[in-house]
Amino acid sequence: MMYMQNVVLLTIDVLRKDVIGLYGNEQGLTPFLDSLKASSLVFTRHQSAGPYTQASFPGILASSYFLEYGNPKQLSAQRTLVSEVVKRGGFPTAAFHSNAYLSNYVGWNRGWDHFYDSMQDHVTETVPYIKGNVINKKVDGWLQSHSKQSMDKPFFLWVHYMDVHEPYVPDEKYIEKVDPQLKPSEEEMFALFKDVLLPRDTSDPDKVRTLKKLYQAHVIEIDEYAKDFFSVLERNNVLDDCTVIITADHGDEFGEHGSLSHDGKMYSELVNVPLIVYDSDMTKGRTVETVSSGVDIAPTIAALLGLRPADHWHGQPLLPPDRYTSKGAFGEAIGKLTHKVQQADRPVHFFQKDHLKIIHSMKTDQWELYDLNVDPNEQNNIVELSDAAQEMKNELNSRITWRLDNYR
Repeated sequence: MMYMQNVVLLTIDVLRKDVIGLYGNEQGLTPFLDSLKASSLVFTRHQSAGPYTQASFPGILASSYFLEYGNPKQLSAQRTLVSEVVKRGGFPTAAFHSNAYLSNYVGWNRGWDHFYDSMQDHVTETVPYIKGNVINKKVDGWLQSHSKQSMDKPFFLWVHYMDVHEPYVPDEKYIEKVDPQLKPSEEEMFALFKDVLLPRDTSDPDKVRTLKKLYQAHVIEIDEYAKDFFSVLERNNVLDDCTVIITADHGDEFGEHGSLSHDGKMYSELVNVPLIVYDSDMTKGRTVETVSSGVDIAPTIAALLGLRPADHWHGQPLLPPDRYTSKGAFGEAIGKLTHKVQQADRPVHFFQKDHLKIIHSMKTDQWELYDLNVDPNEQNNIVELSDAAQEMKNELNSRITWRLDNYR
């Protein structure tokens, strides 16, 4: 894999790993992403640093953890974004997304030569974000402008799609590909969001299944946008000189652990996310089964551009994978169980090492331990039975005890 290429980070909000064909899904939801396998490294045990956007993106873009600098509403000045490292290194940077939690108002615009967050644009309650095809057009315009100004230096481009995200009101053409018999109106779909998803009501399995089908329809949509995005790179004559990192900030739950959406839980449907590293020079795809973490993304981007990581970053470069030594994966969040944090909510943490994963809730002081080799769906808590339980508790505690005073 060549260094000093353009580096592109494509993040897709709430994209579960198990809906992607190259991870074993047989529904044919992601034909384009699946087509990248032969020219990609596919990481199968990559863990997000948190189960929702505010908890995961400090890992992705700042190689840090959610509560590391307390829990301020604004991005802490103590964090160093990968965009700041890249810009100081002399490379152009650009970002395009439509997520309020990552906006200029929160402080995520640091280090970008061009930063589009859509906060001034009109959206609707059924589609409360700028769609991926519009994002792609803006990227196309930036690339055309960039090619006229400077092609002598690699660039770092970050693109984030929101289209898989609730409220799950996809176009009819995508719903038909999932279930031709399913024909809900826009009003009916939005009612499911308000009356079922927001209150986390899993009492009606049929409604939960319908929500999941609507989610899958959005997955088909996002795969089309990803295909078009690669076409944009190709039309601007940069794809052959790009390393493209594709990942998700977290997944979504559909009743696997008693709820919906993405709250303060640390189960695999939320934190075991896809990670695909595409490079046109790769002639044979490869699967990487080492446990890796979202905090490794920023150091990987810096290394691809020949730059040193920030001193306080926690991660390490993922490439080349033979030199990557797993330190396990740690994550943290506020253990909220609704779409909003409540005053009584407390942190929840997890740590995964090889096939073992331990979770601790500070609010209940409950420990959970799972052997993912025999229990990948995390249904059988073996914390009272496993000889490894104390070692895993110690591993987790060593990462969190220096911050606990903030929450006593």
